[in-house]
Parts: sequence; structure tokens; C-alpha cells
Amino acid sequence: MITDIHLQNFRSYKDSSFDVSPGVNIVVGPNASGKTNLLEAVLVLCKGSSYRVGDQDLVSFKKPWARLDAHMTDSSLRTVKIVKEPIASKNYEINDKNYKRLSLNLSLPVVLFEPNHLQLLSGSPERRRNYLDELIEQTVPGYASAVRQYKRALAQRNRLLKNPGPINEDIIFPWNVRLTHLAGQIVRERTKLSELINTKLPSIYTGLSQSKTKVSIEYLNTWPADVYETRMLKKLEANLSTDKMRGFTSTGPHREDFIIKFNERPVQETASRGETRSAVLALKIIELQIIQEARDQTPLLLLDDVFSELDGKRRHALTDYLEKYQTFITTTDAETWYADADGDGYTDPDSAITACDAPVDFEPETDADCDDTDVAVHPGADDIPDDGIDQDCSGSDETSESPVASAYAGGGGVSLSSPLSSKCA
Repeated sequence: MITDIHLQNFRSYKDSSFDVSPGVNIVVGPNASGKTNLLEAVLVLCKGSSYRVGDQDLVSFKKPWARLDAHMTDSSLRTVKIVKEPIASKNYEINDKNYKRLSLNLSLPVVLFEPNHLQLLSGSPERRRNYLDELIEQTVPGYASAVRQYKRALAQRNRLLKNPGPINEDIIFPWNVRLTHLAGQIVRERTKLSELINTKLPSIYTGLSQSKTKVSIEYLNTWPADVYETRMLKKLEANLSTDKMRGFTSTGPHREDFIIKFNERPVQETASRGETRSAVLALKIIELQIIQEARDQTPLLLLDDVFSELDGKRRHALTDYLEKYQTFITTTDAETWYADADGDGYTDPDSAITACDAPVDFEPETDADCDDTDVAVHPGADDIPDDGIDQDCSGSDETSESPVASAYAGGGGVSLSSPLSSKCA
């Protein structure tokens, strides 16, 4: 678990520190105040990358570098340094050891739940493929590398297909073999994960929805996993002319999908909006469980403005799972969190919200009308400090008296719920 976090030149944060609770931490503030940026910082510290933008866009406007530091409950220190100028680079420091890449054993297990995930079952197949792949990447060593290699091989084959003139089969055949070898690895892992989800999904969905609907997941692989490489290689050779005409590879795991079924019928055909959201919520809870079982570590849970998208019953169902995890929740209204499905109120006796002053003297990175996925950013120091999180911020500690009342303190800045105080630039 994280005990404190320090952000420098990261997105909209010039130089800010936060002490965080081992339980639920609520980040409160209006849109475009930097709430999501704080969750994004936690995600980068855990996984090494953002779910929204590339590394260079994490650095504040007109600044050459960004730095994140976090202490853990075992007193270890994690640092991420992102350099934009003069030469782009990213470096990790964990307990005074430097790493260029965050392998699975060096990463921290984490689950993100953000509003776009609610479109998981109704959106594009790519969303669902990414859901499976990102979960496997956190539980199976080497899978992330296999996916990257598959994408590179696929891009190379597609480039050959787009070249003018006839295809040289001697040149494209090695790429066919490489592609099918990696495809077999990917499909076998996706199939195993789908089977595991199927053992958990019915009971969790029933608990969330109080429904007797029979729910299941099915991965729609083109061929059985045990013969996938052979069948795909034959298909690539048979479809070479068609792929050449189209300019892309028409078969493989990059074209596959999974479906959720209600009573043996696809969810898109039968489920209401509420039922669909219960199914997505069940998948996110299963994600937490699978990661914890596979890694023997309790994952962090990041909820980005999800509570405003759920009704009272589903908010209350989700809160039942939060006490097991260190959780970060963003919201524009603290009352959304503190109110449960019955209206009796959800309270945390250790909770206290600390408000930071609103940012000043900023220049917008993008259009000012965007929501908090594109926020204003700030100037910072010219050199990356070496003392990391131990460096003092320029601000002072403040602790508010009332969680709800202080949600709007600071004239639009971010508030963080925690049993401890925060330092703000």
C-alpha cells in the first residue's frame, strides 16, 4: 500500500504531496481541477504507464521533466522520472535500484475503473480485447511482451501487404509463422482467463443484481486453442490475395471478441442498461479477485468518477468490496460517496478531507472547455531534484472540519480524503 505520494511537474501538479489512507481515499473537486491526474499518477507509479496519454504528455506544459515519488507501507520508495527534453526517457527507481522497464514482478497490482469501462459490453470489440489483455498482463509473466511482439509482427505483415506490386511469398512467409506462433500464446491465455471468469461471474452477478438470470462469458476464438497456430497459418496463406487487396491481415486474435450472455442470449440483445452495468461491475470485481489470487498481493483500486454513473443500489454494492482494498475515488460531490442506497449515509470514522488551494498562474495545455481529462498545467523547477519525496513543498498543511463542507474549499482545487494531511504547492 502507498502511504504518501509526491508529484512534481506532473500534468496539472507543480509540486504537491499527499499523505494517503490505507483504506478509502476520496479526491473531491470540480471538473478540470486535476482529480483524474492524481489517480493517473498512482497508476503510473504502479504500472509505469498512463491509460490516457503517452509518457511525454504526462510532463507539465513547457517543462522538461516530471517526477513521481511514493513511500510504501514497508518504507520502500518508488520513483518514476520522465524526461521530455533534451532527450526523451523514462526511469524507475525502486529501493535505490534503477530500472528502464517495469517488469511484472516490479509492478504493483492495480485495477482501474473509469466511466468508459461502463461501455465495455456495448462498445467496440477492441475494448473487450484490451480488458482481457490488460488483466492477463498483470497475472502472467511474459504476456505483455508477447502482445507487443504480435503487434509488431502484425504491423510488419500489413506493411508488406500494402507494398505496390505482387507479394513475394518467400518474404511474407516468415512473418506468417511468427504471427501465428504469438497468436497461439495469446489465444490460449485469453481462453483460460475466460474460463476462470466463468467460474466467478454467476455468483458475483447474482450478489450485485439480486437476480436469477443465468450469466456467462464466451471467448469467440476463431479456432480451438490447441490447434490455433496450424489453422491460422493455413488461413493466412489461403487469404493472401484477399489480404493484399484489403491491405491488412484479416484473421487472428486482433480480430476476436468475447460476449456476455444472459440466459444464453447476448447481453446486447436482452439486457437493460442497469443489467449491463451490473455485469461490468461484476467483471471489475472479478478482476480484483483474479489479480489478488495470481499475485498473492492485494491490488490498489482506482475509481475515476464512476459513482456518479451508478445508481444507489450499485454504488452500495460496490462499497461492500472496498474495505478490502486501498482505494482512490474521484468525485465532484462528496455526498455521492457518503450516501448509500438506503439514504442512511456511508461514513468512515477515520476519514477527513484536506483541501488544496486552486492552481494559479497556469497555462492551459489544451482547450479550456475540456473536462478533467485535459486540465491546466503549471510551471515547475528547472532541474530534477535528487532527494525525491523528502523535499518539502512550499505550501502548508490544512485539515478541514467537515468532509462534505470542505469538498468545495480552495476555490476549485482538489480535495483528498485521508486520515492524514496533505501538502500542496
